[in-house]
Amino acid sequence: MNWNKRLLDTPIIGDITKKIVSAKASREAHSISDHFTQFLQPCIAVSQTLKEEAFKIRHSVYCEELAFEEVRDNGQETDEFDHQSMFSLIKHKSSGTFTSCVRIVTSSGPDELLPIEKYCMGSITNEELSPKRFNRNEIAEISRLAVKSDFRRRKADNYKGSGTGVISEITYSETELRCFPFIAIGLYMAAATMSMNTGIRHIYVMMEPRLARSMKFIGINFQQLGAPVDYHGLRAPYYINPEIFMKNLSPGFKSLFSTIEEDICSQLNQLDLA
Repeated sequence: MNWNKRLLDTPIIGDITKKIVSAKASREAHSISDHFTQFLQPCIAVSQTLKEEAFKIRHSVYCEELAFEEVRDNGQETDEFDHQSMFSLIKHKSSGTFTSCVRIVTSSGPDELLPIEKYCMGSITNEELSPKRFNRNEIAEISRLAVKSDFRRRKADNYKGSGTGVISEITYSETELRCFPFIAIGLYMAAATMSMNTGIRHIYVMMEPRLARSMKFIGINFQQLGAPVDYHGLRAPYYINPEIFMKNLSPGFKSLFSTIEEDICSQLNQLDLA
């Protein structure tokens, strides 16, 4: 176990260390928020063309890289829940490359189950926050979040490129590289904005507990609803609503959220979806 991990796991010292590191992350996010939309653009995928971009990213991550799903001949990963979903992408502006995607699965009635209801309902032991207790048009699930390997932060500032090995600073500026680790967080923020502005009040997600801990680290406190189960790896059911989302978000990440929210809301207004 490395010293950072040992410090973080030490009572009292660990708590202080986590707060210090969290504060550093918050300052970094505040700095990044000024540059995020300079290099990266959250996009609502309404057209079939944009949806297919999301399906291609999902195929790259879930089928080719992680082998959670079978490889498809058309290079697109789709499933039965896509017809009842909203989609968001994040685009790298200068290259025109779509870096990542996420979907928000909605429900218009009892015949439209969320993935968590169909496959993992038994894992939810907190009945008070079960999706069956809320109006169907106010529940949703964040799922199929995927970030292309090209745009993930790697050890020692190495960036694994698709087919080329490494993304160098010759291709991407240092400021751009600093934005890349925030792409996944940006996806959650885009999903939150789309949900809150379309009447969604209760959001569910199946995620790895370590990811939930990482999100808590920056002030996004998903509430665990049950024990982890084997669902594409060890994952547990989590819940969040707009009040919980905004309550503990650190100042730096609030700044980043405001930047993303402004962009997404502008698109929603243009689409007349808000």
